[in-house]
Amino acid sequence: MTGHFGATSTTDDVLAGIDLSGKRVLVTGVSAGLGVETARALAAHGASVVGAARDLAKAQAATAVVREQAKNGGGLDLIELDLASLASVRAAADGLVADGRPFDLVIANAGVMAAPFGHTTDGFETQFGTNHLGHFVFINRIASLIAPGGRLVNVASSGHRFSDVDLDDPNFERTPYEPMQAYGRSKTANILFAVEFDRRHKGRGVRATALHPGGIRTELGRHIGEDVLDGMLVRINAELATEGLPAYQWKPIPQGAATSVWAGVVAAADEVGGRYCENCHVSKVTDGLINPVSEGVRSYALDPQHAKALWAKSEELVGERFPEAAAIAA
Repeated sequence: MTGHFGATSTTDDVLAGIDLSGKRVLVTGVSAGLGVETARALAAHGASVVGAARDLAKAQAATAVVREQAKNGGGLDLIELDLASLASVRAAADGLVADGRPFDLVIANAGVMAAPFGHTTDGFETQFGTNHLGHFVFINRIASLIAPGGRLVNVASSGHRFSDVDLDDPNFERTPYEPMQAYGRSKTANILFAVEFDRRHKGRGVRATALHPGGIRTELGRHIGEDVLDGMLVRINAELATEGLPAYQWKPIPQGAATSVWAGVVAAADEVGGRYCENCHVSKVTDGLINPVSEGVRSYALDPQHAKALWAKSEELVGERFPEAAAIAA
């Protein structure tokens, strides 16, 4: 059922022939880019999509295409969710729990990248607080709504290879701030969160995975600048040329969102559960120096004990504890 998909597969390629009528999906970050395309592809195949966004007016305009292309009972509802505010996160989660309708798939897609040094409303470093802690609280609060057989998909990044999490200094209080290092920490946290969530919930038939969507020029890179991105591409291609490899090409958005829908809908649960995916397949562990566009996941991002430690630290930081799946089901 997984098909022969790869780096150039699109969302429509991956979902060809699949009817998602009756399925309910939650996607965060539906005001631009990958989130909009992910919601569009799912709704176009019949899924009922709940899209979460910080700016509802922006999301309403951006998702017109989702509503236009929805078929077979598919559709889109929007909810407000500011991942940089735990008050907003808890309010959004509480609203969904009160509604009570289950989800077959949750895709944690929203995020920020290479932001200048700053803090969330609750005082956490912006990228760690938004990309990880916001999703950590939101998803754990709605975990009981993920139906048996359902999945959590965390959109992480190959940027996790920039840095492991620092559980002793998560907010850069003692470490000099570097935007891409902070981004790397948050993306490693996305993967580790999936690893521990998978361990906690697979007994009730809910699996979790994380992925790298590929290099895509979207709003996510707005803090980096076009000149910097162009310079990075020149350096990457020079390195690839010395290795006899073809020049790197940015992925268009439909290819970038393909791994999210592949991991959430198409791939076998046991294949992706607790793993890291890219280019519509499970990635291999690759430690050491590799060029920045090659495939591979660092071993520290999949380490189960490391994942447990991050979970405990995250609970400490947000002041909230989340039970094992057996306690949720009781």
